Amino acid sequence: MGASPSHGTGRTVAIDEGGLRLDGELALPPRAQGIVLFAHGSGSSRHSPRNRHVAQALRAAGVGTLLFDLLTADEDRVYATRFDIPLLTARLAAATAWVEREPDAAELPIGYFGASTGAAAALAAAAQRGPRIAAVVSRGGRPDLAGTEALSRVTAPTLLIVGGWDEDVLALNRAAYAHLRCVRELKVVPGATHLFEEPGALDAVALAAAEWFTRHLPAARRTGRMG
Repeated sequence: MGASPSHGTGRTVAIDEGGLRLDGELALPPRAQGIVLFAHGSGSSRHSPRNRHVAQALRAAGVGTLLFDLLTADEDRVYATRFDIPLLTARLAAATAWVEREPDAAELPIGYFGASTGAAAALAAAAQRGPRIAAVVSRGGRPDLAGTEALSRVTAPTLLIVGGWDEDVLALNRAAYAHLRCVRELKVVPGATHLFEEPGALDAVALAAAEWFTRHLPAARRTGRMG
C-alpha cells in the first residue's frame, strides 16, 4: 500500500483476536506525533470512505493511523452483531494491544476515532485503558451505547462531532456529554446530516479531528500521561 512521501507509507496488517483474523492498514508518517485507531460504524469496514478521508487528513497533520475491520465478513452479516458493543470493544482492545507490540508504534500516544456504534466501542475501550488512551473523537457517534458508567470513567480528552441536522443523534450525544468527566467538547457541524455528505461537512470533521489529536496526543507524551 503506497502513500505520498509527506504522509508516510503504509502496509496491510493482520490482527489476531481469539483465532480470528482482523485485516487492517497501518500508516505512519515520519516523526509521527501519535497513532489513531479507527473504530468504524455498523455495516462498515476499514474501507469506509468517510473514515479514510479523515485518516488522510490525520496523516497529513503528522498522526499515524490504523484502519481495521472490527468484525469478520461472516460476523458483519449478522445485524445484531453490529450492535454488540462489548464485542466491538474487545476487538478495539485487541487492536490496541497489537499496536503496543509493533516496534514502530509501541511508544506512540494512542487515540481513538469512532463512528456510529464504533464511537461507543472507542469510549468503552478508553474507559478500560485509562491514561494509555490520550484522546478520543466521535463522528456522528452513539456514545450513549457505551453506558453511563463507562462514560464517567473516560479520562481521555473527548470530542463529540455531530451534524446539526442529525437531531436524534445530537440529542443522544448531548445526554452522553453530560456523563463525561474528562476534558470534553461537543462540536455541531451546521447543516450536516448523519453521514456528513453535504459539501464541506466531512472536511469540517477532518479538520476538527486533526486539531484535537495534534493538540492532545503530543500533550500526553509531554506530561507523561501514557499509562
